[in-house]
Amino acid sequence: MKLSHNFRALKQISMSKIQVYFVPGLAASIEIFENIKLPEATFETHFLEWILPKHNETIENYAKRMCEKIKHEDIVLIGVSFGGIMVQEMSKIVKTKKTIIISSVKSNQELPIHMKLAKATKFYKVLPTSLLSKVNYLSSYVKGRGLIAKRVQLYNKYLFMKQTKYLDWAIENVLQWQRSIPDEKVIHIHGDEDMVFPISNIKNCIVVKGGTHIMIVTKYKWLNENLPKIILE
Repeated sequence: MKLSHNFRALKQISMSKIQVYFVPGLAASIEIFENIKLPEATFETHFLEWILPKHNETIENYAKRMCEKIKHEDIVLIGVSFGGIMVQEMSKIVKTKKTIIISSVKSNQELPIHMKLAKATKFYKVLPTSLLSKVNYLSSYVKGRGLIAKRVQLYNKYLFMKQTKYLDWAIENVLQWQRSIPDEKVIHIHGDEDMVFPISNIKNCIVVKGGTHIMIVTKYKWLNENLPKIILE
């Protein structure tokens, strides 16, 4: 009886907290969130790993399968890069307090010109995405502290979904995303030095000075300080 009472008490405490679900960037592991710490008295955090897509799966159906991992209602969804696109699709399915995207886009209108050209020409279909699966192999040869070595080590640490099937699917769904009108309720956090999604194409966002496309890793102190306020506003 005492154990049952304790379980109910723990459940009530958990339910009183704001449930925050994070989705990482394209092919990235949840390790990219290793330095993100929200106050435990107020928030309970959950991290969703990518899953392999089914053959010719739509992004809508994939989002539905991602939502099957969610165990709460009235949640906060936070997505990084392609994860930002994914949480916007997921927010159509589950009830959310807030949807927050980081280093991402709110519509296909915010994609840079070279991505729009890749979509129009279907050039992305000939990209050798299988090379990404060779990162472990590369890291054994690229040593030192130079920029290339650091980037290879970073990719090796945070890359999770290396299967060509996933990479081809994810790249196509970034470029072929059908949303052309942004959802005004989406909160957008973006770095002014993002080279993947240049801020010149981004409208209505919270700007992080010096933030790059990987600021979830490099600007975690700013995010730890400001995310709680943004969620609670």
